[in-house]
Amino acid sequence: METLTDKRRIAVEPLGRETLQDRVYNHIAGLILDGGIAPGQLVTIQALAEAFGVSAMPVREALKRLTAANALTVVSGRSIGIPRLSLDRLVDLRNVRIEVEGTAAAWAAEAITPAGLRQLEDQLERMNRSIPAGDTRDYLRANRAFHFAIYRASNSPTIVGLIEILWLQISPYFNLLRESGNYVSANLHHRAMVEALARKDGPAARAAIVADVTGSFEVLERIVV
Repeated sequence: METLTDKRRIAVEPLGRETLQDRVYNHIAGLILDGGIAPGQLVTIQALAEAFGVSAMPVREALKRLTAANALTVVSGRSIGIPRLSLDRLVDLRNVRIEVEGTAAAWAAEAITPAGLRQLEDQLERMNRSIPAGDTRDYLRANRAFHFAIYRASNSPTIVGLIEILWLQISPYFNLLRESGNYVSANLHHRAMVEALARKDGPAARAAIVADVTGSFEVLERIVV
């Protein structure tokens, strides 16, 4: 396994002191959601503390919260990593994501604005550029921004919070999808989402989300279980 041993390996900036514990949590969660911590990598408390420019205490507390949410697990000693993805857990995440994210997309179809649609177009274009460039990290950042722009358009902070918990558990494994060609097929689903939302077609938006979630599930079922 690859170990992150110094702050040059972690693309973050030192944090200010306001609401420090929450800010550390949000930054580590962002690393997980954007592919900054991939399956097989190990993260140490000391490396993160040095990267953020803080003491070990807020990092330790943030890691406890993320471990409780099944986003991280203790691998050895003070090293933290992404939990192993079993078939049962993968199936459970797929089933719940289909219901929750599909519902959020249907709700978004009723409320999304022209500005929201333009944001989706921008992120989809970014994803399309990232694929031939082989820039997995940028693709994953744009993918997260795209999806959560849809979910926030549902106008339900509760459902967005639930989806973030789900993504903390599954999104590190999106790193493994590039070689399968899934990013290309996912962008076809993303295009379908944009078109459905532009038509205010909730059932079609939900169907596009279901197709996207199912497509990634089928690849991960073959390569991680």
